[in-house]
Amino acid sequence: MRKKMSSAASFIRTLRSDRRGATALMVGVAIVVLVGLAGFAIDLGHAYAVQRSLQASTDAAALAGAQDLANAPGNATTTAKTYSGIVGSKNALSNQTVTMVSGYPMLKCFKSTGVSCDGTSTYNGIQVKQQATVPMWFAQVLGINSITVTATATAGESGGLAKPLDVMLVLDTTASMNNPDPHCPIAGASELTCALAGVQTILTTLSPSADYIGLMAFPGQQSAATFTCGSSPKTVAYNASPVYQIVPLSADYRTSNGATSLNSSSALAKASGGISGCGGLKAPGGFGTFYADAITAAQTALANSGHANTQKVIIMLSDGDAGASSSNMPTKEYNNQCHEAITAAKTAAAAGTWVYSIAYGSSTSPTPGSCKYDSPPISAWCTMAQIASDSSKFYSDTANTKTSGCSNAAQPVSNLISLFQSIAYSLVPPRLLSDNTT
Repeated sequence: MRKKMSSAASFIRTLRSDRRGATALMVGVAIVVLVGLAGFAIDLGHAYAVQRSLQASTDAAALAGAQDLANAPGNATTTAKTYSGIVGSKNALSNQTVTMVSGYPMLKCFKSTGVSCDGTSTYNGIQVKQQATVPMWFAQVLGINSITVTATATAGESGGLAKPLDVMLVLDTTASMNNPDPHCPIAGASELTCALAGVQTILTTLSPSADYIGLMAFPGQQSAATFTCGSSPKTVAYNASPVYQIVPLSADYRTSNGATSLNSSSALAKASGGISGCGGLKAPGGFGTFYADAITAAQTALANSGHANTQKVIIMLSDGDAGASSSNMPTKEYNNQCHEAITAAKTAAAAGTWVYSIAYGSSTSPTPGSCKYDSPPISAWCTMAQIASDSSKFYSDTANTKTSGCSNAAQPVSNLISLFQSIAYSLVPPRLLSDNTT
């Protein structure tokens, strides 16, 4: 009996000391946990990948919308949605349901970016926020069926890296430019003074490290001479082989991209009236208005003196009422002076040049109201509309209205300085901003 009890006790002790079953149980539990963690990591990795794709589409949507802010602000939110990650949009995410968060895209006016909200739009930025619901696979065993990821992007209408530019400004310096401009923010300013202040906004917005700017005016000069303070170049008739260039393409208008003031030694800065004590370009007039040859001269200068891998740009300002008398005109160019300017501009555009036109106090009445030597009749305003290489590049200081025979409506900017500012911003692409930009 005692022997049997001893054997039973020995068996119990053996069972208590045998850990092989417990180890197997622990290993089994550990494998389940590890597989669960690995699965959860896979789910999180997938969600992260979706969020990165969502962020990329949100960035694209914000930048696309910001491009419309300078010239077509009413289209900005629609454009942003078009380039979003929503199903059917240009950056739709595969196999994901993306929605725009309520209230977005949201137009903004940022005070800290240095870009005005006073041009064609009361906004200078846009913010886009999207979300996507990502289904979970392995995490469902933990009761997590899906997670929502979001992405926000903020873009300003200007300040990005642009393709280098060669820009030729062409200004009307006929006698009418000495008339006062009651809409100019500069009290008591003449039309030319206001136009030159607009030119200064171009000079303070573009980048001297990449962008070259030149200046032409009509009527032209008797001979080539770079502008100096106090100079009064002799202007000549349009049939006397005038020189239209006042300042050649230059990049010295500011000493660096970060400089906030114009370079006092720059002929371009002086001609724009941007240097204290230097009055800038004058409007001697005397030969009527004719600018077709000035446009051709600008395109020739861009082609012959421009720089490699740069976008060529002409920005021309005039009332557009070409009608110089026969005594001042080459015989073959006397008739159809407005249509000749349109042809010259279209030739430039065909060569790849962006042609901006600014109708400044332009008449909307055709012959005999304006362009009196043209047939078929055309108004000065319509002439300026057709000079622009596309509708986004036509600006007017008057209301955004169409007149008979015009296919384009102008960008509605009432004051000339803001108008130039809008053009300057249109030449510099948008950029992404911090989401907490103010």
